[in-house]
Amino acid sequence: MGSFKHDRDGKEKNTGKKLGRGAGVYIPPFKLVRMMRDVEDKSNPEYQRGRDLFCRACIKSQMASPGFTDVFAALSAVINTKFPQVGELLLRRIMLQLKGAYRRNDKPQLLAATKFIAHLVNQQVAHEIIALELLTVLLEKPTDDSVEVAVGFVTECSSLLQDLTPKGLHGIFERFRGILHEGLIDKRVQFLIEGLFAIRKSKFQGHPAVRPELDLVEQEDQFTHELSLDDEIDPDTSLDIFKVDAQFVVNEKHYEDLKRSILGDDEPSDEEEVYDSASGDEESDQYEEQMKIQDETETNLVNLRRAIYLTIMSSLDFEEAGHQLLKIKLEPGQEMEPCIMLLECCSQERTYLRYYGLLAQRFCMINRIYQDNFEKCFVQQYSMIHRLETNKLRNVARFFAHLLGTDALPWHVLAYVRLTEEDTTSSSRIFIKILFQELSEHLGIKLLNERLSEPTMQDSFRSIYPRDNPKNTRFFINFFTSIGLGGITEKLRADLLIMQQQEKQVPVFEGESESESSSSESEMDMEQSCNKRRRRY
Repeated sequence: MGSFKHDRDGKEKNTGKKLGRGAGVYIPPFKLVRMMRDVEDKSNPEYQRGRDLFCRACIKSQMASPGFTDVFAALSAVINTKFPQVGELLLRRIMLQLKGAYRRNDKPQLLAATKFIAHLVNQQVAHEIIALELLTVLLEKPTDDSVEVAVGFVTECSSLLQDLTPKGLHGIFERFRGILHEGLIDKRVQFLIEGLFAIRKSKFQGHPAVRPELDLVEQEDQFTHELSLDDEIDPDTSLDIFKVDAQFVVNEKHYEDLKRSILGDDEPSDEEEVYDSASGDEESDQYEEQMKIQDETETNLVNLRRAIYLTIMSSLDFEEAGHQLLKIKLEPGQEMEPCIMLLECCSQERTYLRYYGLLAQRFCMINRIYQDNFEKCFVQQYSMIHRLETNKLRNVARFFAHLLGTDALPWHVLAYVRLTEEDTTSSSRIFIKILFQELSEHLGIKLLNERLSEPTMQDSFRSIYPRDNPKNTRFFINFFTSIGLGGITEKLRADLLIMQQQEKQVPVFEGESESESSSSESEMDMEQSCNKRRRRY
């Protein structure tokens, strides 16, 4: 990698200084458009000054949006068929950017540059020898960062390298295997290498070289540029300096012909481009309305959750946290995010902290929307309670017990809990146990029994107070007795005795043997004796 250190000498730096003085005065876009409308002579320098370079714009756009690198590479491949010198210049400048980032140990810029080169290799704008050279340099003296960059590079272009240079790719994977066996890199990077081998084992499924919608150039039309990392690369910085073109009109006509051959023949003529400012403003507003970008990568959502998390974790008390969270601007449909993040932070703690319960209580008291959202969170958490670890399960149960005990959350949410042997699991029983034990500590067993016996709420408590058959009722009584809350089962005990007496009065049906009837009676007698032992205990 020593050749990277000698790419830029003092002479090149002096050239960069000259660029700063010769770049000209900045002209605002609106003023430039007005100036170009007023100028009739296209050979005038003021008219020509509005042009910019494709390479510079493409590199800056790719750095700003690395997720669309394959799109920029496909665009570069199309341009390269008509202007090979532009494609070569773009490749040279990206390689210079890569060398500078490697020398400065600038990981984000290095990742962006390697990803762009990988997709240019996929589009066959760059020769595959560049990919092998780059991987050899990155893995020669492996570090955590260099191996991570190499893994990302191979993931992007491994499918094409497998077709063009299978032996070269095999050698790269053998080098990865050696690094993995040496064990000198971080565990996280080792996992990345193992994931890369898994992708190779699946024959690179899900990682095509070029997506079908971006396969725009026929193979015979493409120009492939063969450059090397060890070559002296000329960035052609003189192209960045504005120069008046004496043959501008002729060259512009030639450019328009080339543009039509690339984009089609539907381009408007010079006369059709004339429009007044009023209609231009109206059309630009309509264009902006149509071209609103939708954030499919959920970047805004990730940033919102990060802001909520940092606010929750950095506040001194729940009042300050609530005040700061209310300042965060939420888009339509994002009202659920503070509730989700608050519950997530609570579940991650080693022990339950009342800070989270008090903060959630404050939100429920401020706006009914948050109360409804926490109710949805309760339903979601209970439906997937079997996925939580015991510690997280305990924190979540105590969190909702606080909201129920303070009436911040309506008690009809218990309608989503069905307490029977068939409808519960070990995780859901632990959740119900901790929930009701916390409620008994908040309210006391007497007040808790009154809440559960409230006549207006019996429809909501029907699922947790089963009266449909004696089996479910006995399960309810045994469950709460075993967790030390037998005081809330007194009413159902009386109902169970009534149901058992009714069963004894049911006559034996035809076809039912006396032995079956006597066995059922003996089972009920045994159950009654067990209940007496439990009460005595």
